[in-house]
Amino acid sequence: MGVIKELPSNEKPREKALQFGIRTLSNRELLSIVIRHGAKGLSALEVADCIIEKAGGIAGIERMDISSLQTIPGIQKVKALELKACFELSRRAAYENVKNVNILDSPEKVASWLMKEIGGLLQENFLVIYLDINNHMIGYKIHFVGTLNAASVYPREVIKEALLLSSTKILLVHNHPSGNLEPSVADIKITEKICNSAELLEIQVLDHIIVSQRDYFSFSRNGLMDRISVL
Repeated sequence: MGVIKELPSNEKPREKALQFGIRTLSNRELLSIVIRHGAKGLSALEVADCIIEKAGGIAGIERMDISSLQTIPGIQKVKALELKACFELSRRAAYENVKNVNILDSPEKVASWLMKEIGGLLQENFLVIYLDINNHMIGYKIHFVGTLNAASVYPREVIKEALLLSSTKILLVHNHPSGNLEPSVADIKITEKICNSAELLEIQVLDHIIVSQRDYFSFSRNGLMDRISVL
């Protein structure tokens, strides 16, 4: 078991990042910089390997709670909190990138934020983004947490929030913890119910997006919104 200080200077994560840029670092090297110190008999790089293995990859760290992280050698409560803070900063940065832009002009930015916002959650979350006439985000709200079915989400609550915010357009979003992005029958029925309710008050439902940690599915891009709007 080696220690980082025994590595050549150009292979040490900090020195490598300073010389060649942070993007040249591997996942384990980036983690080792955050970790800083190893554990008994383990270097910071080896502790990073333990984290990645236990989490099943970098994305899995976001799903781990502080108690789970503390089971890894060398990770105490404060270090676990620092790791969680890294992911929270990433989520907030993604939100900053979309909150003042035209949502329709920046679908990849929106998807990136949504994947960080709810894509990694272990339960389904149904979220609605509320937009103004220029497609800028006014706000967003999680309306339901749990297993979605046709009766899970109340359209009147979605529309009520739109009226309170003077929103003329909305974007429906929910996550699939399984990673399978195929819309279910319940997903389509929920979309239909909200579209029908919104139409009565001239509120436009632009899209329904399903996200996981790594990808997303857009009803609009796949022609489902056009089919729903005529039902």
